Formats: sequence, C-alpha cells, structure tokens
Amino acid sequence: MAKRIVVGLLVLVAAAGGAFAAGQGERAAATDGDIHIALSAPITGDWSEYGIGFDRSARMAIDQINADGGVLGGRKFRLSVGDTEGNPQMGTTLAQRFTADRTIVAQIGPFASSTAMASQPIFDAEGMVQLSPTASHADFAGGSRWSFGIVGTQAGEGPFNARFAYEHLGLRRVAVLHLNNDFGIDSAYYFSKAFEELGGEIVETDFYFDGERDFTAVLTKLSRTNADGLYIVSFYNDGAAINLQRQRLGWDVQVLGTGSLYNEQLIALGGDSVEGVCTATVFYADDPDPRVRRYVEEFRSRYGVTPSFHAAVAYDAMMLLADAIERAGSTDRAAIRDALAETVDFEAVAGNVTFTPEGDAVKSYRRLVIYNGEFRLFDEVGLPRR
Repeated sequence: MAKRIVVGLLVLVAAAGGAFAAGQGERAAATDGDIHIALSAPITGDWSEYGIGFDRSARMAIDQINADGGVLGGRKFRLSVGDTEGNPQMGTTLAQRFTADRTIVAQIGPFASSTAMASQPIFDAEGMVQLSPTASHADFAGGSRWSFGIVGTQAGEGPFNARFAYEHLGLRRVAVLHLNNDFGIDSAYYFSKAFEELGGEIVETDFYFDGERDFTAVLTKLSRTNADGLYIVSFYNDGAAINLQRQRLGWDVQVLGTGSLYNEQLIALGGDSVEGVCTATVFYADDPDPRVRRYVEEFRSRYGVTPSFHAAVAYDAMMLLADAIERAGSTDRAAIRDALAETVDFEAVAGNVTFTPEGDAVKSYRRLVIYNGEFRLFDEVGLPRR
C-alpha cells in the first residue's frame, strides 16, 4: 500500500507546543538565546510509534540538559518537530525548510534510511548536520560529510546476526524474507553474505512491500525449501504478522531477525507465535547499567511504556548533539559538524559512540531471545523448549 504523498505539507511542533515560522524563530533566537534544534520523524503514518518515540526521547533529553544548566554558559535548547509521515518526499520538504531557517543549527533524523538518503543532498548542499538515530544503511553516513549515523550499520549488524545464526543457533540452511526498501535490501545482503562466508546456505530470498499484511503465499513458498532457519528483516508489526501466519501454516522453524524486532509490541501482537524468536540489539531495556536504568525509569515514568531501542538512540542523538555543541564552543553549523566528527567514546545508553571517518558509529550488539513471553539475554537463558 503506497503511502500518501503530500508535497509541501509541513507539521512543525515547537518544544513549547506551538508552530513556528522562520521569521518568528529568528526574532526568538535574537532575544532569548535558545539553541534551536530540528527533529524529523514519522509522527503520523505506519511508523508513527517510532516517530513518537523519537519525539519523546528528544524532549526528555532536552528537559534534562536544560535543567542541568544548558550548554555554552547557560543557553537552553528548544525543539521543532517535522512529520515525515515515513515518506522520503516529505523528508526532502522538511530538509528544505529546516536548512533555510538560519536559527536551526542542526537536525536529528530522519528515522528510515530511505528518507535519510533522499534528503541527504539538501543537508549537504546547505551545510547542516543530519544526525540520524536509526538510519543503518551502510552507504548513508558516507554519502555526505554532514551526515552521521548513530545506530551502527547493517555492515556490522548483519555479520553479527549471521554468527548468531551459525555459531549459536546451529543453523545451516536459512531462508530470508525482507522488507523491500533500502533498509531491508541492505540488511538482507549483509546477513546473507556473512552467513555464506561462514559456510551456511541461503536457500531462498524473498521480499514484501511496506503495507502488505498477507504473507501466506511467500511463507508457503519459503517453507518448501526445508530451511532450518528464517531470517526476517522487518519492524515489529510486520514481524508479528509474519510469525502468526507462519504458525498457522504449521511451519516450525527457528526465526531470527534484525534489531528492529526488539519491541515489546512484537510479543503483545505475536503471542506464543514469537516464542523463541531471536534478535540482536545495541540497547537492552533491562540492562543494569545506571545510565540505562535512569533513562528507562524516567521514560516509563513520563510515558507509561518501556522505550524501544529506536527511542533510546534518539535520546543518545540529542545528548551527543549537546555534547558536540559544548565541545565546539559554538552554535555555528560547521563547528558543530567538526565536533561531531571528532567524537570518541561518548557515553550513551545504547552503547558508546565513536565515529568512523565516514560518520558511522561502531556498535557492539547483544543477543536476545523471546523466552517465556519476555525478551531475555540469549547468553543467559538459551532457547526455550519447543
């Protein structure tokens, strides 16, 4: 189902809750000294939960930074949020608006690799930081000196999951089902390449389009390959539907997927069909690390839900941006970019951040499994009985 494309529609929500115009923003910046940050995310549409998580985490980070005295001798942050609707064309519209507003010093987002890569030339041409919490396509950050990816790339996650499948789950013949977009294609490629290099066999690869809900035909086709594993590249809503329909077909196979599955809603929607599903993540909500505990407890206190890893890396993005501005000693766009590029071992809730020369964060991952209806560390519990 194609997403609705609305050219020129812009939904901007300022941190105080109101809309802004460029001229108003310039007058405010001149009088109150606030540091103006933009966030682009899918606030509406199929991926709205992720965009809302971005928004919540970024605001929570800003509230904490401002309460601690801000940066640069007491300057506070304010946030404007633009809704991409999960649509690359809307992402480019927002990029044009954000870069044209000279009060905005940097942007966090977008969410998806496709949207981030579509809007990248605009940020590059206008010289504004594009710090994406979740764009993991291996070609994203390297496409512009102004682009940075904080979550790590599929060039790192894919091989990690391949080793998980081959060395820990004992899989040898794997079928792959992926979302047909930049993220999905990239993820499937890096997993498959690494799995075959380990000695495994990719017996079949197939895809589905965003918005599809009936996976019966493709799952029936994949089940006939006699694969001992199924690798899925999807978000939790699709992942739940895929597993429910797989269960109804009677296909008993070990399922492993990308970190995008790590969300409590996968279990809520998928029920016992997702028991034993494995994934990997850069953020684990039950981590005893004090930084993680503070973030998770504050998020739960504010919003009544456990943050997903997507929300966590958005929190890290805002904290990292504030740190870079402090290190730069300036809100000049180029100075912020240079300070970000020099980031080494920044302490974050979703794993410390050091940027490569291309602007990618190098991440470490944890193996997870759904065990008795909960996400648990695989290394602690192993697989549930089947």
